[in-house]
Amino acid sequence: MKVAVLGLGMEGKKSVKALLEYGASVYASDLDKNLDLSEFESSDLDVDLGFHDKTKVDESDCVVLSPSLWNKSAINQIVEKNKLFSDVLNGHKSIFTIGVTGTNGKTTSCHMIHEILVAAGYKVLMGGNAGGGFDGYTQLTIQANESDYDVIIVEVCDMTLDFASRIFDFNMVLVTNIGFDHMEHHQSMENYQSSVEKFLSDVDEAVLNGNDPLLIGCESKNTHFFDTEVRDLKLFGSFNQENASGAFKVASILGVKPELINEVLSNFEAVEGRTRTLKLNGSEIIIGKTDNPDSTALVLSEAQPDIVIIGTPRRTEKFRYNILKEVAMANPSEVVLFPGLDDTTEFARKILIDFGYKGTIVIAQDPSTILDLVLDYTENNDRIFIGGNGQSKIMSLQSSLLQLVDE
Repeated sequence: MKVAVLGLGMEGKKSVKALLEYGASVYASDLDKNLDLSEFESSDLDVDLGFHDKTKVDESDCVVLSPSLWNKSAINQIVEKNKLFSDVLNGHKSIFTIGVTGTNGKTTSCHMIHEILVAAGYKVLMGGNAGGGFDGYTQLTIQANESDYDVIIVEVCDMTLDFASRIFDFNMVLVTNIGFDHMEHHQSMENYQSSVEKFLSDVDEAVLNGNDPLLIGCESKNTHFFDTEVRDLKLFGSFNQENASGAFKVASILGVKPELINEVLSNFEAVEGRTRTLKLNGSEIIIGKTDNPDSTALVLSEAQPDIVIIGTPRRTEKFRYNILKEVAMANPSEVVLFPGLDDTTEFARKILIDFGYKGTIVIAQDPSTILDLVLDYTENNDRIFIGGNGQSKIMSLQSSLLQLVDE
C-alpha cells in the first residue's frame, strides 16, 4: 500500500512511524523546509520538504492528513482524488467508539473508562490524540483493524474535532469541560463552544459536565449530564473527582454495575505525567502536566504551594502565558522557570513580573538541574508544585522523583 502523509507535525510524524511499521510505502511532505526527520530511516519513506508533490500524492493509494490541514481548500482538492486512509482501512468504524474531549482531564478520563470496561469484561482499545501522550489517530486506526475489539476509546484534541469526526464514527462522547486553551486555534470561547456543539450533533450519546455552563446548552440525540460526586480516590484534586464522575456516567450508561465502577476508581493510579502527589523529605510535591491557565489555577488553588516550578510555552502561544498570571496570583515565595516547549524563560520572567509577581524568580536553563533544586527545596518548604508546559520533561522528572519518594 502506498500512503501519502501531508503535514509533519506531531500527529503527522506519528502517522509516518505507524505506517512504516504497518508495512506501507510512505510519501511524506510538509511546507516547512527545516523539519528534522532524522528519526526516520527507511527505504520505504520518500520525503519532500517545502512543498507537496501533487503527482506523488495522486499516485498514492490513500492519504493521511495532518489535522492542521483539514478543510484547507488546496488540500481538499487533493483529498477528492484520493481516499483518506481511514476510509480505506475502515474496520474501526464498525466498533462501538467512545470519544473523550475537552480542555482538561481527557487522558485521565480515557484511562479511567478503559480500566472500568476491561474489569467489566470488554476487550478495549485506547489511543488517539498524539499530544495527549498516545500514538496518534493513524496508529489507533491500524490497531483497530488488526484485531477484534468491543470498544474503542479515542482521546480527541479540541483542535481536531472536525478531523476526528471524519476518521471515526463516534457512538458516545464524553466532554470533560470547555476551558481557556488553544485560543490561537479557536479565537474565542464562543467558537470553541460551537465546535463542540457541531461535534456532538451526530453522536448517539453525549455525556457532559453539568458543572460547566458552556456545556449546558450542548446537545446530541441523547444527552446525559454528570455532577461531581466525592469518591475515595488515590488522586490529587477535585478536578480528578470530576474526571471520575464523568467516567462513572459513561460506564453506567453502558450497563456496568456501580459497585464495580467504584472499586476500579478507588484503586486507580495517576496516569504517567498527569498530576500526582509525592512525599519527599517531609515535603509534598505535586507534579504533572498543567499546560493551560485553567488546569494550573485548579491545582494552585488547592495546593497553595510554597515553591512553583513551571515549564514555559512556545512564544506564539500567547494565551498560555496566562498560566503565569495564575502563578503570580498564588504568590509563592519562589518561582522556577524552565524551557517547557521552547526556551522562552526570559520572556516568561518578564511576563511574570508584569503580572505583579514580586518574589524570587530562578531560571533553570537545563531541566536536568531541576531535580537538585527540588531536593534543596524539600529541606525548608512544605509544598512544591511542578507543572506547566513540556510534557516529556515533566514525565522524566516525575519518574526520577518516584525513585526517591518516602515510603
